[in-house]
Amino acid sequence: MRRESIASLLATALFLSACAQMPAEPAPPVGLTDIAERPAEKALLSGIRAYDDGHYPDAEKQLKSALKLNLSSPKDRASANKYLAFIYCTSNRHSECEASFRAAMQADPAFALTKSEAGHPLWGPVYKRVHP
Repeated sequence: MRRESIASLLATALFLSACAQMPAEPAPPVGLTDIAERPAEKALLSGIRAYDDGHYPDAEKQLKSALKLNLSSPKDRASANKYLAFIYCTSNRHSECEASFRAAMQADPAFALTKSEAGHPLWGPVYKRVHP
């Protein structure tokens, strides 16, 4: 190979490696309103709102929908499963309650109920059985 060709190849390689290392433009931050408009997250928020308002059948439907729509955050998946567990335990569906608590822990290994939630007479014993 000629000396000019080798020098040209080296210069091209150096240029390309420098281009590859140039920092990319940072992505704009994602806002709460952006996240709240995603179908899964919107269903989660609707489910929690329905739960808080005592509309448990609608809450169950929305929370299941949020999970089917693939919530992106492990904490959100755990939260959806937590509320489903509460609904299942309060309607005497203990095996579903237990399965939902297990799903919450699988989604987010750091998942834990608050002290007052864990002390609830309906779901507290089920939670303590699956989360020693």
